[in-house]
Amino acid sequence: MKKAPFLIALCLVMTHEIATAQTDHSMHSGSGGSGAACQKLKLQKNKLIPPPLTVVPPGSEISFMAFGVDDPEHLEVTVKKIPIEITTEFKDTFYLVHGKLPPELKNTAARLSVKLRGKTEKCIFEDGWLVKIGP
Repeated sequence: MKKAPFLIALCLVMTHEIATAQTDHSMHSGSGGSGAACQKLKLQKNKLIPPPLTVVPPGSEISFMAFGVDDPEHLEVTVKKIPIEITTEFKDTFYLVHGKLPPELKNTAARLSVKLRGKTEKCIFEDGWLVKIGP
């Protein structure tokens, strides 16, 4: 029965590790950090232009609505790690974001990646959608 103290100690350590992992969501995709401000960062999924999984020509317009962003400087959009220059328009409760796909991307599938930052460094939301860029 000398195994019992070891098993109890192991269970206590594992319980602590699981509890810590479940409460520390900082820097993960989705709403990171803590507090209500981080939970408000999001994209309007049913208003993405172009819609996910569609085929579009190079240089096509993109747009989406970003909620919970305090400053448009906290928005970052990339495609295949290429930064996309964006313009923003404040619309009472969200920012309407516009940009264009790089004209040099052709015949490829690409993820439009959006990073929204909150007021704190740990409050980061990352999301995106896939498109097919044609010839």
